[in-house]
Amino acid sequence: MTPGEALSSLPDGLRDDIVNAFNRIVSNYREHRWEPAELNGGKLCEGIYTAIAGYADGQYLERSSKPRDMVRACRELEQRPSSVPRSIKVQIPRMLLALYEIRNNRGVGHAGGDIDPNLMDATAVLYMSKWLMAELVRVFHDLTVEQASVLVENLVEREVPQVWAEGSRKRVLSPGLTWKQKMLLLLLSENGPVREADLMKWLEHPNVARFRRDVLRPAHKESLIDYEEEGFTVRLLPPGVVQAEVLVRPV
Repeated sequence: MTPGEALSSLPDGLRDDIVNAFNRIVSNYREHRWEPAELNGGKLCEGIYTAIAGYADGQYLERSSKPRDMVRACRELEQRPSSVPRSIKVQIPRMLLALYEIRNNRGVGHAGGDIDPNLMDATAVLYMSKWLMAELVRVFHDLTVEQASVLVENLVEREVPQVWAEGSRKRVLSPGLTWKQKMLLLLLSENGPVREADLMKWLEHPNVARFRRDVLRPAHKESLIDYEEEGFTVRLLPPGVVQAEVLVRPV
């Protein structure tokens, strides 16, 4: 399954509401904008609640809808018949309530709140959001937890201002970077593996043998990337994401 097929059973508008809210949470967290990251947690809750209520009812709304009372609405889902998966009627709703509680009662979105928006709360929002998205994908598509988690990571839209893109063409705009740094930025701008040939074309590296020797294999050894030499594909690994995002963040 590709990221484009995730949650494909939902109406396009509802799916976009959920995915866009999730990506805003991830983007704001990456940029250290703690309060917006938490505020968007409420929008994600509303979208996911609309999806699981539609799943239980057998009919989906076209767009995300906020229930009059989120706590009561989530608790009422627990009364659904046993034919509704427990994740839909109990586990996801209870996580939604935890996320919604941070949105409403941790000083986020309300003047005079007792608690300032901070890294700790924003981190809780981020990882609860990832769990909710992975569980939603897992249940809707009958995947394993591992498969759903990988798919959700690939849903993340990464804004990389140093990378210009038009159609199938890409270029790194920042001067003075090493080949490895340019490669990491290009890989960060993509979801999933990239063909070695495409990477060479985007980098305009003059020699494939030297590129493999000096860039790909050392980066693979450092666990920054996974270089599949038989299939000639390159995938960014978590340590590589960390290094690439340091290059993206403003000084």
